[in-house]
Amino acid sequence: MNRRNLLIRAAGLAAVAGAAWWARDNLIWPKPDLTFGDGHATPWTPYARRANVPTIRATIEGRDVIALIDTGAQYSAVDRAFVASLGERQRSMFDMPMLAYGVGGGSQVGRGTTLDVDLPGLQIAGLRAAILDLGPLAAEEGLATPLILGRDVLEHLILALDADRRHVRLITPDAFVQPADMIEAPVVRDGNALSAEVTIEGNALQAVIDTGSSALLSVSQRSAAGVGLLDGRPRESGISLVLGGAMRADTVEARTVTFADQLHHRVQIGVFEQPPLPNFPDGLVGMEAFAGRRAALDLGAGRLLISRQLDLTVG
Repeated sequence: MNRRNLLIRAAGLAAVAGAAWWARDNLIWPKPDLTFGDGHATPWTPYARRANVPTIRATIEGRDVIALIDTGAQYSAVDRAFVASLGERQRSMFDMPMLAYGVGGGSQVGRGTTLDVDLPGLQIAGLRAAILDLGPLAAEEGLATPLILGRDVLEHLILALDADRRHVRLITPDAFVQPADMIEAPVVRDGNALSAEVTIEGNALQAVIDTGSSALLSVSQRSAAGVGLLDGRPRESGISLVLGGAMRADTVEARTVTFADQLHHRVQIGVFEQPPLPNFPDGLVGMEAFAGRRAALDLGAGRLLISRQLDLTVG
């Protein structure tokens, strides 16, 4: 297995939740109760897994787990096998019309449950979560994260990331003070997601900021064709771990990609099948885009702050 195929697998594994988009009609998803143990922020906490996506240790009903903090997931989710293992300790279940889609077009129908989750310095009470088969995301041989904290939680907080140190912090919006060395990057609020313009070899594309994806950029087949990536240039194939299983994945190399104020050279871009859903994103900006920088994501206000670019060439 060459290095490129390894990266395909890693990107696919992290993108399981990063592309978890949900369709639900006429349903109110209540805000969870957020209580900080000391002040208005969690401590800076190291990632709980070696991957470059933000993970954090958590406790659910007395069980220690690892949670993936995922701005690409519209709602929080919990692995079906983990919920079953709680037995009588599990919180109330509820039925709801819920359809979950991931990269590659695979879908699942799920029920919901209500959980109390303890994070370092933060208690989340009454968290509604979809019960899904998270497959490799929850498996010990995968990322081993049976809980996904989605935008239903994150839109009420500031998500602070230090990508190089692999640390994460959650802050109440009222207590957040913009650091002097951080600037505002141009983004728009798309529902409760943050969407930014990227360029691929000079061609503009809107992409959702997705902390559940490890790759710098992934795009749909349609978008890849639209920006000229499917022009006969070499394509690498591999197997990516996705929602509940595995799928074939392709990558192509772009000569240049820009995101925020940074130019990247010779970028491997994943190409995914787009599910049959309206408003599914054309692209996903993943954690590799923040390499060497710190970021603060305010989903509620539609803001992205990022540390100033170092004077170097990326690529």
